[in-house]
Amino acid sequence: MAQEVVVTSTAATFEQRIEAGPHRFRSDEPTSVGGADSGPGPYDLLLAALGSCTAMTIGLYARRKRWPLERVSVRLTHAREHAQDCVDCEEKPARIERIERRISFWGGLDAEQRARLLAIAEKCPVHQTLTGRLEIRTTLADSGSGGDQ
Repeated sequence: MAQEVVVTSTAATFEQRIEAGPHRFRSDEPTSVGGADSGPGPYDLLLAALGSCTAMTIGLYARRKRWPLERVSVRLTHAREHAQDCVDCEEKPARIERIERRISFWGGLDAEQRARLLAIAEKCPVHQTLTGRLEIRTTLADSGSGGDQ
């Protein structure tokens, strides 16, 4: 099933209007880089997608196993690091995109259950998309308003 998200903006600002099914929200850049900070930035949204999918996947698994998981917290950070020893990198200097994900569990889980739930985090569909083979196809859509064709 294909999902569609529509993002629209004017060229004058960084602010984006996002429609995801019945949901409407905004994305923007912080004021420090020229935005109005009217919503989360693109990487904030990416981290939120990974974090929410991770928590949902873990929660679903724990419910199916009837484990005493009460709450999950997923904290994520994104950074770009320059790879010092990237021998086979095509780009010089090479950069590595890194997401750090720290997961906390609440509830009466034993060590084995906690370890299994941590492993289940790797099975989250958004994690699988980001770490798998991802192909993005870009085409020009007819704007219908006499814009650049």
